[in-house]
Amino acid sequence: MTRGRDRHWGVLGVPSSRAAHWPGLEQGPAALRGAGLVEALAAAGASVVDHGDRAVERWRPRGAAGAAAATVPHDAAGVAAVLRDARDALGGVLATGETPLVLGGECTLVIPLVAAAVAVHGDVGLVYVDGGQDLQLPPDHPEEPILDSMGVAHLLDLPGTVGALAALGPRRPLLDPGALCFLGFGDADEDVRGLVPSLRVPAAEVTADPEGAASRALAAVTGRRSREPGAAGAAAGRPFLVHVDVDVLDALLLPGADVPQYGRGLTLDVLVAVLEPLVADDRFAGLTLVEYNPDHDPDGTSARRLVAALAPVLAARREP
Repeated sequence: MTRGRDRHWGVLGVPSSRAAHWPGLEQGPAALRGAGLVEALAAAGASVVDHGDRAVERWRPRGAAGAAAATVPHDAAGVAAVLRDARDALGGVLATGETPLVLGGECTLVIPLVAAAVAVHGDVGLVYVDGGQDLQLPPDHPEEPILDSMGVAHLLDLPGTVGALAALGPRRPLLDPGALCFLGFGDADEDVRGLVPSLRVPAAEVTADPEGAASRALAAVTGRRSREPGAAGAAAGRPFLVHVDVDVLDALLLPGADVPQYGRGLTLDVLVAVLEPLVADDRFAGLTLVEYNPDHDPDGTSARRLVAALAPVLAARREP
């Protein structure tokens, strides 16, 4: 691996918990910056422009007036406003030629990143590194009308999603299920109606062979096999994005996820090993790092460990 001055990161914070289960995630971007993320990227050799944070948007209760609509996704209008603002800001980051690094905030932030990237690239893939799959739909899960667990469902425009979110980008659906790979999940399959024929590599398989899991994901989301050794020029296939929810990690080993997994998530070393070949690939086009809740990491130890582990990965680039 070499340090890549040709990788220009544009860091954008979206400090929102509007789509979440409770408050706390709105503190995440500032906490990750406070742990030295931007400085660590620069020290590791990356070119970095910090575009700052969008307005802080904190979770709010439905209130008595909304009690009758308890099965409707919570605060959909407020979430849609946050995502539209993020989409427009990310369009500006992409217009500069920078690679977006979105700090959140909730998993719904993958929607504006995909929307902005589709507007630029025309088509993208997505590697979804997350403890779950975020495919919950209101008809199937009326007991939990939380948009934070529905982000991928909106990318795919599945039945029962909110139109304002599913139509956030230049096409609908924003993502083809064949260009999507779920990587590292520990939850049971959320695709209860079999609507999403995407590649799925659960946590146990990622732990057993991180590089193999990354290779399978790359082949799926780019639509092509990885470039053969010694071949010249850019790798073939569509550009792709990577979504990282810190709940993919075992919270007993590294607390800080908003909705933790205990005893079945990845270790930090495995996460690093699976991310390295993804981020280093020529087709890589942007990343979300979300769901870190400082309330679950009071002394900031986990945030500093995340920064120390991920900054060298994000700054490195594979030899052409």
